This record gives sequence, C-alpha cells and structure tokens, in this order.
Amino acid sequence: MLRGRSLPDPVTTTAPVGLADEQRAVLEAWLPGFRIERDHSWGLTSTVVLEVEHDGRRLVVKAADPRDGHFPRGVRAHRSWLGPWVEAGRAPRLLHLDEDTRILVTEFVPGDLVLGGPHELDPDVHRQAGALLAMMHGQGSVVDDTYCAREQATTLAWLDRPHRIAPETAARVRDVVEAWDLPPAVLVPTHGDWQPRNWVLDGGGAVHAIDFGRADLRPAATDFARLAAQQFRADPALEQAFVSGYGVDPREPAAWRRHLLREAVSTAAWAHQVGDEPFERQGLRMVDEALARVEVA
Repeated sequence: MLRGRSLPDPVTTTAPVGLADEQRAVLEAWLPGFRIERDHSWGLTSTVVLEVEHDGRRLVVKAADPRDGHFPRGVRAHRSWLGPWVEAGRAPRLLHLDEDTRILVTEFVPGDLVLGGPHELDPDVHRQAGALLAMMHGQGSVVDDTYCAREQATTLAWLDRPHRIAPETAARVRDVVEAWDLPPAVLVPTHGDWQPRNWVLDGGGAVHAIDFGRADLRPAATDFARLAAQQFRADPALEQAFVSGYGVDPREPAAWRRHLLREAVSTAAWAHQVGDEPFERQGLRMVDEALARVEVA
C-alpha cells in the first residue's frame, strides 16, 4: 500500500516539490545529492513531507512555512517525548533540524500505513497502539488550572468562524460550552492525532508511530477521541483491545464529554474551511453525537 502520492515518471527527482529556496539549500548541505522518491504531503496545510533517498538510506524530510504551528510541536515531540518510542524502535529518530528555516530530517519508517489496509480493524494492532500510547503518556504529568478554560475559549472561537453546523445546533453547543465546569486538568505528553493514519505496520507485524505535528501536553483521554469517532465505532472489540494495551481507561465521563464536543466542533469547522467535505460530514455527525451524550448525562 502506498503511503503517499508517487511523483510523475521518472520516479526519483531532485525537483523542489514545495520546498522554499532556503530550505532546499539547507537540505542539500545535509544530504548532498539526495533524491525525492515520493511526496507524502496532504495538500491541506503548508507542511511538506517528502520521502528521499540519500547515500543508500531512505529518509523523511518535513518542512513548513512560518504560519504552520505543527512544525514547532513536532520539534518539541522529537526533543522531549519520543525517547521511549525511539529506543524501542517504534518511532523515527531525528537526524537533522534547522528551526530558522523550519526543516527537519528523520529516519524513514518502513512498512504500510494501517489506515485503509487489511489490519486497520485488527484488535492486535489496536492493542499494540494502546500499549505504545501508554509509553508516551507515562513519562510524567503536570496539573494545569487553566487548561479547561483555554479549551472552552477555543471551542467558542471555532463557533465564531465559518462552519455549516445548523444554527439551532450551534446555539445549543454554545449554551453547553459556556456552562462547562472548568476544573484543573492533569496533562501528559500526547500524540494529538493517534489513529491508524499515523500507525505504520512493519513486516513483522509491529506498530510504529509517525507524524508528531500535533503533539502537546493534554489530558491522556484526548488521544482516545479520534479512534472513538472512527474505528471504535466499527467494532467494539477494537476499543476493548486498545484499552487492554493501554492498561487503564483514563476517560473520566464529564471531561470526556467536554473533549468530544470540542473535538467535534473543531473538526466540522476546520474541515469546512479547508474544503474537506467527507471530513466535514464526519465532524457534523460528531457534533450531533457529542450533544446527545450531554443530553443523557
């Protein structure tokens, strides 16, 4: 299964493929004679992700423009939180970094993306993913008295931006969010986009983690949300396997309801703004489901 879009023939090239001139110069200094094998960029953000070959090694280049907030989060993750995964051989090692030009190089993780493949709904893959996540979350925690207030403000800000949430639904969401309790929150290092599109299965069946541009300190349960909106809906056994791998279920009910509603609103609004209609439909469904949880609580 391809993990990105192939470039036109010939397969390899030295064309810039979205790199700024200064980024390309830095990359050439690090990897003289590199060849671009495949473009893994999504095209929905400014982040450029390239699979390259240099001196017989397969590597990954990530670059971003000054507006992209994912780049510094990824840098922080590599510096502060990926150690257990890297040492276990389950995440790529950072090889080169230039923060001024916003470009970095990591090892390439060989294998197939779990998303869309034959193992996306495999309970053992989800068990492994839960165990990997516990390794990241278990590195330490901090108590933040303002986290919930920030999440409340962020959710209300999404409602003020363009979206296609029905007016009566948006009004109900606003009422619920404005009435949130705002207790202190325990934050841990989180991946931020923990789901099969960021899991790579190697030839031996081991799950590896990629893409750390949303990593940040958050409540542990937030890394369960995207799976809950997608794969866990397909088969409850996947949720059971994931929690078994993780070791405990960190989803305190009230905090979980708050996060699901915030995730739903941001998904629907962001997807609308970038023109991703399938993802927008998912977000709108998530809003309805999150509100339903509030009504029965």
